[in-house]
Amino acid sequence: MTPHLLFGYVARAHGLRGELVVRTFDPASAVFSEIERLLLKPEKGPPREVAIEAAREGSGGDLLVSLEGVTTREAAEALQGAQLLAFREDLEPPAEGEFFQGDLVGLEAVTPEGRRLGRVEEVWSSGPVPNLVIREGAEELMVPFADDFIAEVDLEEQRVVVIPPEYLE
Repeated sequence: MTPHLLFGYVARAHGLRGELVVRTFDPASAVFSEIERLLLKPEKGPPREVAIEAAREGSGGDLLVSLEGVTTREAAEALQGAQLLAFREDLEPPAEGEFFQGDLVGLEAVTPEGRRLGRVEEVWSSGPVPNLVIREGAEELMVPFADDFIAEVDLEEQRVVVIPPEYLE
């Protein structure tokens, strides 16, 4: 397992003083109340550790975040699309049978019979349970992350066993 956990990205700049609109995989996550630093991985340039100066709830489940050293709108705009990663050592580990949503991204999705469905590309939290977005080429499948659809998650083997919805059988 990597020492960092991908938990969101910078959607856009907010205001004139460098505040960022951040989208997380799990809008209900308390990650910003648990950590004081993060690894900022911009689309261009090397990743760097930065301190979180402030975080507050924005609209539509977004967060408004101020980071150390990002003090202008231009600096914030340059970070659009940057990935945000937490240091695992700063987080409480998930309980037995629970998972960080960021750990699900990248898992190979297979049926109980072993047929490949694709790779988990995203996790959408748009309702009571998150949805795994599984892609294989141009095909896309959204599966609720619930017991009726998920038979097993094996982080060591990097796979998730999915019980496909009836319309796919």
